[in-house]
Amino acid sequence: MTITTQPLAVADEAEDRTSDEEFDVISVTASRIERKTKEVAGSIDVIDSERIESEKMFNIKDAIQGSAGVLINSKNSAYDSRLIIRGAGQKANYGVREIMVIRDGVPMTDPDSFSRFDFIDTQDIERIEITKGPGSLFGAGSAGGTIQIISKSVFDTDSNRVKLGAGEFGQQNLHGRLAGDINDNNAASITASYRKTDNDWRDWNEFESKQLALKHGYLLDNGGTLESELSYHEADLQLPGSMDDEEFERYLDTGEQKDTTSSPWQHSGRYSTIWFFNSRYEQEMDNLTLKPRVYANQWDHYHPVTGAINDNPGTTVLGTDLEITYKHQLWGESTLVTGVTARRDNTEGAKKYTYADVETAPPPAWNPTGPATILHTNSDRAGDLLEEEDATNTLYGFYIQETMQPTEKVNLEFGFRYDRNNFDIDSTAFGEYSYGSGTYTFFDTPELTKTDKTFNLFSPKLGLTYALDQRINVYGLVAQSGQVPSESEIQSNPKLDAATAQNVEVGFKGREQAWSFDLAIYRTTVTDEIVSTLNEDLTTEFQNAGETLKKGVELSGRYDVANNIWLEGSFAYSDYTFTDFDELVRNGRSQTPVDRSGNQLPYIPRQQYGLGLGYYHPLGIKAVIRSNSWGSYYVDNANTEKYDGYDFLTNLMLSYQTGSHTLALNVENLFDKRYATEVKKSTSGNKTYSAGAPRNAMLTYTYLF
Repeated sequence: MTITTQPLAVADEAEDRTSDEEFDVISVTASRIERKTKEVAGSIDVIDSERIESEKMFNIKDAIQGSAGVLINSKNSAYDSRLIIRGAGQKANYGVREIMVIRDGVPMTDPDSFSRFDFIDTQDIERIEITKGPGSLFGAGSAGGTIQIISKSVFDTDSNRVKLGAGEFGQQNLHGRLAGDINDNNAASITASYRKTDNDWRDWNEFESKQLALKHGYLLDNGGTLESELSYHEADLQLPGSMDDEEFERYLDTGEQKDTTSSPWQHSGRYSTIWFFNSRYEQEMDNLTLKPRVYANQWDHYHPVTGAINDNPGTTVLGTDLEITYKHQLWGESTLVTGVTARRDNTEGAKKYTYADVETAPPPAWNPTGPATILHTNSDRAGDLLEEEDATNTLYGFYIQETMQPTEKVNLEFGFRYDRNNFDIDSTAFGEYSYGSGTYTFFDTPELTKTDKTFNLFSPKLGLTYALDQRINVYGLVAQSGQVPSESEIQSNPKLDAATAQNVEVGFKGREQAWSFDLAIYRTTVTDEIVSTLNEDLTTEFQNAGETLKKGVELSGRYDVANNIWLEGSFAYSDYTFTDFDELVRNGRSQTPVDRSGNQLPYIPRQQYGLGLGYYHPLGIKAVIRSNSWGSYYVDNANTEKYDGYDFLTNLMLSYQTGSHTLALNVENLFDKRYATEVKKSTSGNKTYSAGAPRNAMLTYTYLF
C-alpha cells in the first residue's frame, strides 16, 4: 500500500493520465531491485514524502502508525519506539527486536537483532518502506520484516529548508538543510536537527537530541555514483517508571503521572553519542550493476536499567555489503541479485554499576544487621562496580535471488539468504542485584563467565505474482527466516536456540488512479520462538517456546472521493497462539513448568484498525485527520486477564502553504484520551502500566529555498 496525504488526482500530471496507465510506486527493499509494489510477492507499505512532510516527525512512530499489522508505541514521544510487526518484537522491553532496520541500504540493526533509532535523523527522511514477515533479502535474522528508511539524496538540491517547531510540554523541533552542486561532478549537503521535549505531564520523561550530518556525492565520468555521509548524534532520553493499579487509576483521573511510582527503578534512560560513516558506490556496466557499501560507526551510552546502570565507553562497528545485479534472459526478462555481507561489533570495557542514590527500607526484625531492601532510586548516579564485559559479535552472510518474468502477467522470484552469527562474550561479575531480597550482594571471589555461541540461519523464499488485469494482481509467497537471541538474552539463558519462522501468504493488490488496496492473508509457524516471562519480582526471563502459530489478515486502502478529498483505512486481524509452550514459572529459587499451549500471545490485539480523511485545496490548504484503534489483548502468557486497549486515538494536521512558506499545526490525541500504551501482568498477579501521552500540539513553520 502507498500511504499518501494528497490524492493522486491533484498531481500536476493528472490530466495526462489514462485508465490504461498504472498508478503505483517503486520499492527497493523486498528484493533489492526497483519494482512496483504491485509486482512484489509479499506485503509491503511505502510511506511517501507527502505523508512524512505532513507529520511533525518527532518520532518514527509519527509516520508509520496506522499501517496494518504494525504496532508501534512510544514511552517518551522521542526516538524510543516499541515496534511489533506480525507479533515479532513483542518480547522487547526496550528498543526494537526481530525487525531489520535499514537506512539507505545500510543496516542499522545489530547482528543480535537489536535496533535503535537514536542515530536516525527523522527530519531527513524522504521515504519509508516496510516489508512484513520473512522474505526480504536485506533481513539477516529478521522474522518480523524489514523497515528501510530512505534519506534525502545529496543530489537533491530542491529540498533545502529551515524548519522551526514549538509546542506543548516544552516541545522544540529545529531543522535545517543546505545542499548544492560544487561543480559538474560534485555535490554536498549539510543537515542539522535539534529536538527537545520536557514531557512534564509526568516526572522523569525529558528528551533532547542533537544531530549533524555531512553528505558528499560524486558523479564519475563513466556514469558511476559515489555517495558518502559522516554524521554525529547526541541523544539523552529519560524513561519513566511503570505504574501499579492504584497509580494508573490516579493517572486516569488527573491525566498526570507525578511523584514516585511503585516501580523501584525511577531513573531509567539512555544517554548516547554516535559517530556514523557510510559510503555507497553504484556502477552500471551494460547488464551488470555493482553496488558495494561500507560503513562504520562508534557509539557509547550511559544506560540505567532495571537493577543496574550500564556504562559502555564505546562499541566499534565495521561492516560491508557487496551487491551485484545482473539483468539477463533466463525465463523471459530476468534479474539476478547476489552478494555477501560482513559485520563486526566490538565492545571493550563495558561496565555495570549499582545505583548510588537509593531509598531503602529498614532490615527485617529477624535480621537487623542484614542488607536494607531498595524501595526506589533517587537519581541515576553510578555507585559500586558490579560487572565488566568484553564482547564481539560477528556476522557473515550470503544472499542470492532470481526474479523472472516468463509472461507479461507473471513474475516469479526465488532465492535464499544464509547468515552465520557468532557471539563471543567475556564477563567478570563482582556482584549482582538480588531480585529476591531487593538488595545488592557482592561475591567473595569474582565470577568469570565466557560465552561463545554460533547460530546458522537459512532463509529461503519463493514468490509468484499474477496480473488478473492491469489494475489487480494476486500473489503467493512461501518464505522462512531465522531469528537469533539478543546478547543479553543469551547471557541470561545460554541454552536459548535461534527461532525459525516459516510463512505462507497469499494476497491481492489493486492500483488505480482513484483507489488502491492491499489484502494479505498469512499463516506463520514459529518454532523455538523466544518469549518473555514477567516474574513475581518484575524481572523478565527469556525462554524458547516449542511452537507458536500466527494467523492473520491485513487490509488497507485509499479512495479519492473527489479531486481534493480522500479516505484511507487499514484493518488487521491477528490470531497468535502458543501451540506448544511450557512456561517456566519461578517459585522462590526453583522453576516449575506450566503448560500454556492453546493460549494467545500477550500484548497482541485481535483487531487493529485505522481511518483517515484528508482534504487538499489548490490554494495550499490541507487538513488530515487520522484515528487508530488498538483492540483488547491478554496481559500475560497465562491469559488470566485482558486490557481493553483503546478506540479512535485521533491525530489532526492543518497546514497552509504559500510559495516557499508553510505553516502547520499537528495535534496528537485530539480528544485527550487517557489510556495505557502497555499493560503487563507478572506470574504472581502484579500488573504494571505505561501511560499514553495526553493531548499535545505543535506549530511548525517551514521555509524552502
